[in-house]
Amino acid sequence: MTLTQPLPPAADLASLDARDISAWFGERKVLDRVSLVMPGGSVTALIGPSGCGKSTFLRTLNRMHELIPGASLAGEVLLSGADIYDSTRKLTDARKQIGMVFQKPNPFPAMSIYDNVVAGLKLTGIKVGRGERDHLVEECLTKAGLWVEVRDRLRQPGGALSGGQQQRLCIARSLAVRPKVLLMDEPCSALDPTSTRRIEQTIAELAHEVTIVIVTHNMQQAARVSQQCAFFLAEQGTPGVIVEEGPTQQIFEAPVDQRTADYVHGRFG
Repeated sequence: MTLTQPLPPAADLASLDARDISAWFGERKVLDRVSLVMPGGSVTALIGPSGCGKSTFLRTLNRMHELIPGASLAGEVLLSGADIYDSTRKLTDARKQIGMVFQKPNPFPAMSIYDNVVAGLKLTGIKVGRGERDHLVEECLTKAGLWVEVRDRLRQPGGALSGGQQQRLCIARSLAVRPKVLLMDEPCSALDPTSTRRIEQTIAELAHEVTIVIVTHNMQQAARVSQQCAFFLAEQGTPGVIVEEGPTQQIFEAPVDQRTADYVHGRFG
């Protein structure tokens, strides 16, 4: 198992600080007072068995959890020290600053590759000129590792791309609004090994300029792409909690909690 090397410090990049996050679906509590600091300019992997609250926690980080009927939460999420749940902050501000890439690629299928990339600009009210828009499309597709493959067919539908290309298109679309943080919910689980490697390479390249938080069930992937890991667990019907968090190398090679060691070595989950 190959562990990533720590990235150089990135003091100017945004950090996320989740404090005492509890979450409910109706009466059912699914997270209990989860706190985690996700440093700027690094990749934090959220690991743990299915049903332990990883994806729910991820959705609390950009105010997507509250869109679910009957869902509620308590706690704070600080983006570089400012609470994204502050009543004076607009929901759209949180979405613009904290982007999301989902498990299943979700480009607008009938919309062209070009228009897919810039779709977020209209949704967030960002106005740019045509020349700047052209540059932005090339820049974001390049960062997502897709430009060379699609530069001669930008006006073709995004839905005609392969699964791996569609996922990279979604990454490019997220980058177009200049987010400070990029959340990824199992972005490779539906992809073939070649596409997975390309997405992982993209993550490594992006981590120098945007803070990334990724949910993954693939322990090898967590070891390859992240600098920090948080191990979530929900035991015997109790809400999800973080059992242990720290540098990826420590979590995989010298965990403090035996449950962490059992999970990362495949003894359960």
